[in-house]
Amino acid sequence: MGQASVCVVGAAGRMGERVRAALADHPDLAFARALEGPGHPAVGTRLADIPVVDDPASALAGCDVAIDFSTPASTLLNLRAAADAGVAYVTGTTGFSEAELAEIAALAERIPVLHAPNFSVSVNLLAWLVREAARKLGPGYDAELVELHHRAKRDAPSGTALHLAAAVAEGRGQHLADHLVCAREGEIGARPADAIGVQTLRGGDNPGEHSVFFIGQGERLELIHRASTRDHFAVGAVRSAAWLVGRAPGLHHIERVLGLA
Repeated sequence: MGQASVCVVGAAGRMGERVRAALADHPDLAFARALEGPGHPAVGTRLADIPVVDDPASALAGCDVAIDFSTPASTLLNLRAAADAGVAYVTGTTGFSEAELAEIAALAERIPVLHAPNFSVSVNLLAWLVREAARKLGPGYDAELVELHHRAKRDAPSGTALHLAAAVAEGRGQHLADHLVCAREGEIGARPADAIGVQTLRGGDNPGEHSVFFIGQGERLELIHRASTRDHFAVGAVRSAAWLVGRAPGLHHIERVLGLA
């Protein structure tokens, strides 16, 4: 069996570069197509002798799977084209609205899709640990999260922070939307016992840090992940793409890729 062909969305960007490097080291996948948005300066150039194009249909033609770290609008545009072409889709884009997430789920009825806020193996293990900690510690511990990312990140809180907050809620048997607190200012009164707080920091070129605090009476548990490069995100996405090729249509979860489910 030959290598599966991969379309890299945003191939000339920071994450696209790391994805291409990870593909070069994978025995079962090959970088075959490069897609950028209309007007991008890389369109018309070549990356590893692959022409960079701005038309999703032509970029996806003949590919087995696409890997996408871009923006919600770009991801949805390209995911629609992938559904039309029958191409599996892996995306780490964050910042989607509820309606956009619903569209991703609908498109996944036609092709296999894996959407994850973070492709790091250790971050996904962290989410598993957070879920179990929330379940075991119970309501006597307040849950607070702090996330730090580079100054150019568009969405806040990060998709990973919201994923970790959702893990807290799941461990407690709660619905996150009913308990999420992302801002505090002024005379806010006492902290609700069932709140899940998320605070956002931005600065420099930090690829991402996430800290989860379970704060009890006289003690606290801290679970922390710090990223120093983007390489592990790319490696996880490539691993997920190899896993997704040939799967049935549906919205697949990264915990299955990593053996955590």
